[in-house]
Parts: sequence; C-alpha cells; structure tokens
Amino acid sequence: MDKITILVVDDEPRYVHLISANLEVEGYNVLEAFNGQEAIEVIVEHDVNLVFLDIMMPIMDGFTTCERIRSFSQIPVIMVTAKGDESDRIQGLDVSADDYIVKPFSADELLARVRAVLRRSKFSREASAPVIFEHGNLRIDFARAEVYLNSDRVMLSATECRLLLQFAHNIGRMLSSEELLGSVWGEAYKNDKEILWVTISRLRSKLESDPGEPIHIVTRTGLGYTMPDLSAEPLETS
Repeated sequence: MDKITILVVDDEPRYVHLISANLEVEGYNVLEAFNGQEAIEVIVEHDVNLVFLDIMMPIMDGFTTCERIRSFSQIPVIMVTAKGDESDRIQGLDVSADDYIVKPFSADELLARVRAVLRRSKFSREASAPVIFEHGNLRIDFARAEVYLNSDRVMLSATECRLLLQFAHNIGRMLSSEELLGSVWGEAYKNDKEILWVTISRLRSKLESDPGEPIHIVTRTGLGYTMPDLSAEPLETS
C-alpha cells in the first residue's frame, strides 16, 4: 500500500522541517513548499493526499493558495491560523479548507487533526459502486466522488463532499446539527455548530440556484437539516 503523502507549506523552514519530522515518524511521506506558488507546483506534479497550509506567507498567502487549489482539486487542506484569530478560521472555511489548527499546537494535536481529515476524505480514495444519484438539477457520481449541477462540474472540498453525501444517503430524513457534526467531523466537533453553518452556507452557494430558497439542503428551524424527497410533499424552506 502506498504511503500517504502530505505537503507542508510555510515560509519558515525550521517550522516546516519540524512538522515534517513529526509526520515522517508516523509513517507519512512528506513534501515541502515555502510559499503558495511552490505549493501549487508540487500539487500539480505529485500525488498529494493532504495539504498542511500556513496562512501568512509571501508571494501567495494561504487563503489565495487554498482558492487556487480548489479550482482544480478536492485535496483536503488544513489551514494554520494564529492563536485567537477567529476571522482567519472563518475565512479559511470560506475558501473551502477542510479544517484549521491554531498555533501553537502540540505534535499530538497535529497528528490527530491529520488523522481526522484523512478519515473524512477516505471516501474519495475508496472504490465504490458505479451509482449516479440525482436530486433535481444536482447529480452525484459516487464512483468518482464528483458532483455536477446541471452539466457543470462543481468543485467541492473533501469535507463539503462528505457533508453532501450524508444528505444524499439520508434523503427525506431530518438530520440534527449534532448528528451531522458527529458523522462528518467527529465526536469532538459535536458542539461546534459554527463550522456546520459555514459549510452548509458554502454548499448552498455552490449548489443552489437561489441560496435563500434552497431545494437541496433545507433548514427546518428547531429540527435540523434535510435533503427533501422531491417526490413527496414540499417542505417549508429557510
């Protein structure tokens, strides 16, 4: 079985080498880049499974780099933010990062975050039945982990795909915030509703013709979220 390859991106070489050493001890193959442009080049040239991406970098910052990555790849991205800077964490989620970690952090937290994100993105590396799911103008190719709106490919992050699949596999069923957070992000995130709100908002902006009147991911106040069964009675949306 091939080793999982992780790209570590930061403009501080000592920091990059320290993170790389911790990952290599755990058996990961590690590549390094020292700015956003280098990171893009590495991803294009190598089979990378996860990107560990610092925000504050020259040439191309982490937010711009993540947006560039999302224009052609669903590869999982963990953003590195400054301690207590909530705006960075929200902006990182807005540009489709899969998770964030706050400096300073321990080797144990680093490895736990990496394992969690890889676990959530595992569906994209596993073979699955050649099933096409359709919901109105939305189409999901489970075999290729690809999403289309009408005939146009929609680029989603691994976490966005994982969340969308939860709805597709539970069509017509009401899913609570806690249930979605536990199944998509893990038990440790069951109270982190902000990350769910941001990700659902991001999905709606990509999948809904009118995000204010969604048909694919519908909120039922006080109950949770659902992907309505379009053959059943229409649900009140919000």
